[in-house]
Amino acid sequence: MATVAAVFTRAPWVRTPQQVVESLFRISRPTPEDAPAPPRPENKRVWASLLKGKTAVIQEVAEEMERRDPSVSKTRVALTDGERALQIRVDGRLNVTLILDLMHALEKLWKAAYVFHAEGSLEADLWVLDRTLRILSGDVGQVVKGLRQSITKRGLSGAKRKTLEGVADYLYRNRTRMRYDEYLANGWPIASGPVEGACKHLIKDRMERSGMRWTEHMAEAIVQLRAVYLSGDFDQYWQFHIDEDQKRLYPAAWSVVPK
Repeated sequence: MATVAAVFTRAPWVRTPQQVVESLFRISRPTPEDAPAPPRPENKRVWASLLKGKTAVIQEVAEEMERRDPSVSKTRVALTDGERALQIRVDGRLNVTLILDLMHALEKLWKAAYVFHAEGSLEADLWVLDRTLRILSGDVGQVVKGLRQSITKRGLSGAKRKTLEGVADYLYRNRTRMRYDEYLANGWPIASGPVEGACKHLIKDRMERSGMRWTEHMAEAIVQLRAVYLSGDFDQYWQFHIDEDQKRLYPAAWSVVPK
């Protein structure tokens, strides 16, 4: 498994829960002609490793943040999925506001929706849309309460009960990282699109093609090289690579004997 991270700078983008829901569920509304375009991530740098592990990659992220903002003048936020080990490491090493990636919360809501409604049905779509809007409005506690009440009132058991309990527990455990109404009002990101994109382009598109087989060290070398390329540093790195290779082939201790 690869550990992937990205650091970037982005201007604030204030939105409402309704605007986010419209974007997620492709609800068309007239867009004012003077509406500003969403700010794009700037100076994005990505990391990936198959061998270093989460702690080492997070340390590299911390060093990059300090290099960019030594005076801590910028607002710092981090988005992760709900993996506890990752959240513990980020909380312990990075001085940031930790946010649960909204898309991972939505994955859980879809699982719950299919307990009540058929997959692909309009009823399932509307169920998720309603709960998403509640969560974005700061009512994650009410969504958790509703799920748990549904288990009791419907007398659910077996796989359906286990699914709903798992979703409710996940949302409850991450509730302090799901203050999306505050994050949106501050203009902060609530989904980790840049790092998800990095996972696709950096790992899946190159490393998981049909029939591929990798040794750990060769896979690590390719992943590191692609991370350098996607960070926009390939030209500088390649000159460094050439210089280091020249030093290896022609050490400074060597002397030239004229003939």
